[in-house]
Amino acid sequence: MSGDPTLERVAQGDGLALRAAGSWTAPFAAVLERIVADAEKLKGSRPDIFIDASQVSRLDTFGAWLIERLRRSLTVGDAEAKIAGLSANYASLVDEVRRVKAAPADVSPPLTITGMLDQIGRSVAGFGATIVQLVDMLGAVLAAAGRVIIRPTTFRFASTVHHLEQVAWRAVPIVGLITFLIGCIISQQGLFHFRRFGADIFVVDMLGVLVLREIGVLLVAIMVAGRSGSAYTAELGSMKMREEIDALRTMGFDPIEVLVLPRLLALIIALPILAFLGAMAALYGGGLVAWLYGGVEPEAFLLRLRDAISIDHFIVGMVKAPVMAAVIGIVACVEGLAVEGSAESLGQHTTSSVVKGIFFVIVMDGVFAIFFASIGM
Repeated sequence: MSGDPTLERVAQGDGLALRAAGSWTAPFAAVLERIVADAEKLKGSRPDIFIDASQVSRLDTFGAWLIERLRRSLTVGDAEAKIAGLSANYASLVDEVRRVKAAPADVSPPLTITGMLDQIGRSVAGFGATIVQLVDMLGAVLAAAGRVIIRPTTFRFASTVHHLEQVAWRAVPIVGLITFLIGCIISQQGLFHFRRFGADIFVVDMLGVLVLREIGVLLVAIMVAGRSGSAYTAELGSMKMREEIDALRTMGFDPIEVLVLPRLLALIIALPILAFLGAMAALYGGGLVAWLYGGVEPEAFLLRLRDAISIDHFIVGMVKAPVMAAVIGIVACVEGLAVEGSAESLGQHTTSSVVKGIFFVIVMDGVFAIFFASIGM
């Protein structure tokens, strides 16, 4: 085929010249990889190696990278391989590729006590930095909310309704299904174990308290962190990569007020609604299993449930919901705004958003458990 790439070796005194010719482009990738790999074996064979690219007829980014890779491979100590003969356009392409640094080798340090203490210290420092970022975002959101209260016309109602539809209305089916199944499982396991003591009816007490106080709101919060929190991070991260957030600042808009506040408000409204619907679905699933599997009639189930729970159990769950929603939203927005200009960064911060969101939800649930126990609720 005309224009096939070649790489000839030409002796020049004590040195060596590699004369590249033909089309160094992606369609010839297999051939180029082979001839460059063969040439890389010449490393250290001569003190001076010269790469002559004057006869290269076509060059794209793939070919430029191979030429640069060859130059780096043949550079030994102070003896640097030279590239010459490229036209102005091709030379600028190779120079651009040259600015890309080679990825460092991923070498795991040996496992020592000092290394373990170093990792622990870095993790603690990183956790502290995360807390500072969350507090900073909370302050920025409160400041933006204050400005909106002073000037209500600046509130983005349409954006809030849009996000409310995304995080609440569209989440109802999956939240209802998962909580229904969890209610069924809790009821079945309770009946299986309580039946040994002839206390089948007490499964209603366990189901009501667990669902209304703990499992219902916690499970829904974890699902929202995985579903909506990751979506917030991905959306803001994509906008950060496309420099849309910088464009908002240039136009005089506050990104916190325009992007973060509507999302956070929608999440604070949505999570209590989803927690309530999830609790009802779990109780319904538990009651259905208690009837079909345990023989507890629906009337007896409802009477026992009314005696077993009080309004305090419902209040405890509903108080937790908006606080957990605020934590999930703040974590998601912090991670989204921290995204840099690569897809890898977006993926890392989206994963971090879900992990941190679930972690802080569980921590907040423990704090609330201690608080309500201390006040007798």
